[in-house]
Amino acid sequence: MAVLLHRLGHGAYRHRKLVLGIWLFVLAALITCVGVFGGKLDDRFSVPGTESQRALDSLSKTLPEASGASAQIVFTAPEGHRVNEAPYATAIAQAVAEAEQAPQVSEVVAPQSSGAVSGDRTTAIVQIQYPVQTAEVRTSSVDAIQDAARTAETDGLRTSVGGSVFNSKGVHVGPSEIIGVAVALLVLVVTFGSLLAAGMALLPALIGVAVGLAGLLALAPAVSISSTAVTLALMLGLAVGIDYVLFILSRHRQQLARGTEPKESVALAVGTAGSAVVFAGITVIIALAALSVIGIPFLTTMGLGAAGAVLVAVLAAITLVPAVAGFAGSRLAPKPGTRAARRAADAEGDTGRTTMGTRWTKWVIAKPLLTVLAVAGILVTLALPVMDLRLALPDNGAAPHASTERKAYDTISEKFGPGFNGPLLVLAETDGGTAATSAQAGAQVAEKLSTLKNVKAVLPPQPTSDPTQSVITVLPASGPDSVRTDQLVRDIREAAPDLRDTTGAAVAVTGTTAVNIDVSNRLSDSLLPFVAIVVGLSLLLLMVVFRSLVIPVKAAVGFLLSVGASLGLVVAVFQWGWLADVLGVPHSGPVVSFLPIILIGVLFGLAMDYEVFLVSGMREEWAHTGRARQSVVDGARHSVRVVTAAALIMFTVFAGFFPLDDSLIKPIAFALAVGVAIDAFAVRMTLVPAVLALAGRGAWWLPAWLDRILPDLDVEGSSLQKAAPAKAEHKDPEPVS
Repeated sequence: MAVLLHRLGHGAYRHRKLVLGIWLFVLAALITCVGVFGGKLDDRFSVPGTESQRALDSLSKTLPEASGASAQIVFTAPEGHRVNEAPYATAIAQAVAEAEQAPQVSEVVAPQSSGAVSGDRTTAIVQIQYPVQTAEVRTSSVDAIQDAARTAETDGLRTSVGGSVFNSKGVHVGPSEIIGVAVALLVLVVTFGSLLAAGMALLPALIGVAVGLAGLLALAPAVSISSTAVTLALMLGLAVGIDYVLFILSRHRQQLARGTEPKESVALAVGTAGSAVVFAGITVIIALAALSVIGIPFLTTMGLGAAGAVLVAVLAAITLVPAVAGFAGSRLAPKPGTRAARRAADAEGDTGRTTMGTRWTKWVIAKPLLTVLAVAGILVTLALPVMDLRLALPDNGAAPHASTERKAYDTISEKFGPGFNGPLLVLAETDGGTAATSAQAGAQVAEKLSTLKNVKAVLPPQPTSDPTQSVITVLPASGPDSVRTDQLVRDIREAAPDLRDTTGAAVAVTGTTAVNIDVSNRLSDSLLPFVAIVVGLSLLLLMVVFRSLVIPVKAAVGFLLSVGASLGLVVAVFQWGWLADVLGVPHSGPVVSFLPIILIGVLFGLAMDYEVFLVSGMREEWAHTGRARQSVVDGARHSVRVVTAAALIMFTVFAGFFPLDDSLIKPIAFALAVGVAIDAFAVRMTLVPAVLALAGRGAWWLPAWLDRILPDLDVEGSSLQKAAPAKAEHKDPEPVS
């Protein structure tokens, strides 16, 4: 692989105008496709093969309003008044009439018809139904509903609008993300000691992100892509894109400082550091693509979209970096006597100075057992909250307090009970007969459902266009993300055989709440197998790369500690509410159901990334000197500074998405930011050197028979390092002028 990448680096340097032109042409073409054919993003959660999804698919044909998007206008009378008083009743009736004229609306149910008036008569709800899914509801329709609500705000009547139409936030890039990129640029400037080098590092990364994002959006007309998938692709593409460029460009500048000719230097950098970038990128791509095996389309598009962004970032690093470096030529070389030149010399051990990385590593391995016990103890303590981990998909209850959907949600919970925000739909189907027999069976089912535990109310059956069907709305006594609501869904399903025997109707629980519960349950069931696959993959890959048994086991254990500690912090902040007010978390409750799997997939690739860059230098020193403990110190000298900069950039980029008022992205950004910080600084830079120092020579042992059967990927570019002196030795002499 190293030889192939070396040739690629040479070619990209030599044909730099062509390479840059191809990237810009592809970017322009993709942007044009998005502008001409751009489709809508789709934020539906579906679980093919589950009872809730089958029933929902059936209702989409026979009663589209039941399976489509919904909105609610919540009216609250001033203190001391009731909504049925003349001025307020008139205002509500006018709002109903205006809502009926809104685009796409199929049905508007007034409070008098549905009975949605609170017991104290201070609050009423107008229900609005759409025959289409949330992703297909136009902004103009939602605006019309909000305008209708505002016109009713007379004489102190307060209104708020909620419902599933507010679930999709879309892609948002704001000041916090721009600040994140600015901080990343600052880290690059400090790392390289050169504004030119920092700009050169950022340019290929940004082009790669733009191509990856435009490519994903260009697929929207043909493939169902969620706004969360686009945001995750942007987040990951930006973070790994800058990091991968940083690794290659750092190696290039070190070689330039030693006097290597620019074209050969960039080719060597792509062949050595680029090999590690390709390996790290492949691990991230495999882990993210593996999300598709879970069988949830929403998660599949997130995984494949993010994997595509990482693939583009890898391609940009190994092609655009040498091309851009070709335009800069020798100007990227640190000037003699500057701090950047001294750092390059320090990294190669050409001076007597002790670098910060060397000092840290010596301190860590001075008492390695104490270091291991201290770090492991802290991480295990941080991971303890995971024992209480609960998973669910967020609803409007997790929206910011000031938003209209959160106000509507809270008012409904207070005045009607939390279950009103998460009703269950029970589809009752008879084998045949007339609409009258179906209605009778539905009424019997409704009566029996009302006797179940945690049921607050059961609404009368509603017929569909299919005479054998009726739909029963069940209002739980608990909220949509409560374990009691989850148990109610299980209870109804367990009672289904008995209901069929006594009423003649087959029942299926569906609706948004049931679908979300099924998504969360499937993800919970998939979590341990997914962890096993990822850990097994890490053991195999690192065994091939480092020809060792200890290093893969140590890396897998460190990875599990990183994931556990990160998830523990997520549970403490987002589920328990610790520091929620300080961090601006609007709601404490179950963790986003797909967060653990996303965290595992992403953090796995990043952990392998840092592992390769740190340990490869140590292995190289061990191969040269055979001194186990000293090779840990000398090897760290090469890479600690670069890995520190890479981790800071990753942390900054992920943290830049944390301020978003998005109940899906906010916890993911937090988890990835703290996960990167923990894995890079606590595990890779502290735990890894201590474990290697403890293991001594045994850290690099591999049975001979296993060494023979494992493929040699040459991720470290050893073949190129050996070939370089030979090339210099046989180089033709320069002609004498």
